[in-house]
Amino acid sequence: MSILSNYREAGNIIYTSGATSAPGDAPTQIRGCFEKLKAILEEAGSSFDNVIKVNVYLVNLDDRTPYLNPIWKEYFPTNPPTRTTVQAGLGGEVTVEIEMVALKK
Repeated sequence: MSILSNYREAGNIIYTSGATSAPGDAPTQIRGCFEKLKAILEEAGSSFDNVIKVNVYLVNLDDRTPYLNPIWKEYFPTNPPTRTTVQAGLGGEVTVEIEMVALKK
């Protein structure tokens, strides 16, 4: 049995663990995180349409404007959730980690 969980539910709210991606440049890792979270939310009975809050941790905040913001708009084209973006020392080759809070469908 694993001590880690990809998500937890509390009532009709889904809380994901922070998702990271395989090594690569910032856009590759950001997309990888979103794709991993998309699969987690689908497994939990939700989708990006039901995301209400996102926390993004970036090693380099300069990646926000050229990479994170345009990719964000692809995944949340209308009615985006609230977002907090902070700089964090993630270690190794990881440059981004993302966690989400969503409602069940």
